[in-house]
Amino acid sequence: MHDFYKRLLEVWAGTDVDGLFFMDDWGTQLNLLISPDTWKALFMPMYRDYSDIAKKYGKKIFFHSDGNIEKIIPYLIDIGIDAVNSQVFCMGPENLAQYQGKITFWGEVDRQNILPYGSKDDVKGAVKRLYDAFWKNGGAIAQCEFGIGADPNNVYTVFETWDQLTGN
Repeated sequence: MHDFYKRLLEVWAGTDVDGLFFMDDWGTQLNLLISPDTWKALFMPMYRDYSDIAKKYGKKIFFHSDGNIEKIIPYLIDIGIDAVNSQVFCMGPENLAQYQGKITFWGEVDRQNILPYGSKDDVKGAVKRLYDAFWKNGGAIAQCEFGIGADPNNVYTVFETWDQLTGN
């Protein structure tokens, strides 16, 4: 599988795309699925290969994982991941703010609690937390992933609040 993914990324890297993307889900709502040491020993070298391919072609590299992956964020930074798409509310934006400027957080407003059940003020507060923790110097990609059960008014409020905070 690793060889297949390397060849796939090489093909994509040879095109006019600006970035490459790969994904695995490493977290539960509370922690990693495996120990950080095991992750570092087994998976970090493979992910470094993917990042090296992107860098060789002058591309950005994006990684996705659901769940609480806070313990591997430093490793993702070390291998050169440019942006991580994750459930930042599982980890707490304030806990991740220490990595601002080292990796871009492409995180979402809490789609399990805030988007379906939160008030308009809850949604605004959640977006503000993301903005405060990550926005400086390109530290955030504003995103709102939602599905069945999300209140459409809350989804609208996410985008409205990002626009207000960023002056768009």
